[in-house]
Amino acid sequence: MIDSTGNAGEHDAIAAAMDGELRLMDPAVRVSAAEARDLLDPEFVEVGASGRRWTYEEMLAALPGMDGGAEDGPRYEPSGMRGVLLAPGLVHLTYETVLDGRRARRSSIWRAAGAGNEPGAGARWRLYHHQATPVP
Repeated sequence: MIDSTGNAGEHDAIAAAMDGELRLMDPAVRVSAAEARDLLDPEFVEVGASGRRWTYEEMLAALPGMDGGAEDGPRYEPSGMRGVLLAPGLVHLTYETVLDGRRARRSSIWRAAGAGNEPGAGARWRLYHHQATPVP
């Protein structure tokens, strides 16, 4: 669900962040350092469901071997994804996933990467921060 006032720019920003989030759950993207690098902000930080803090370089190195990375293995099943434009160039997503029977609540902040980090023509959206919390 996209929470916006109906402004086309807001809708496009939220849709771009959602698309990026879903791409990061795709096994083909998870095993491709080039594709993952394109989606993660150089200042990326994650606090995983395990409580571990991941940096950009750590995540790029580990992502191919993490759960959800094998074509024939368990895949992320996202649900209830919602997005809100916090400010120009900044989108917040929330949703839940199930992976191999494990549920997690997730929160992601995406920011526009381009001329002056402003959204618009030529801007790329990159994941800046991600948090996962296990659901008992």
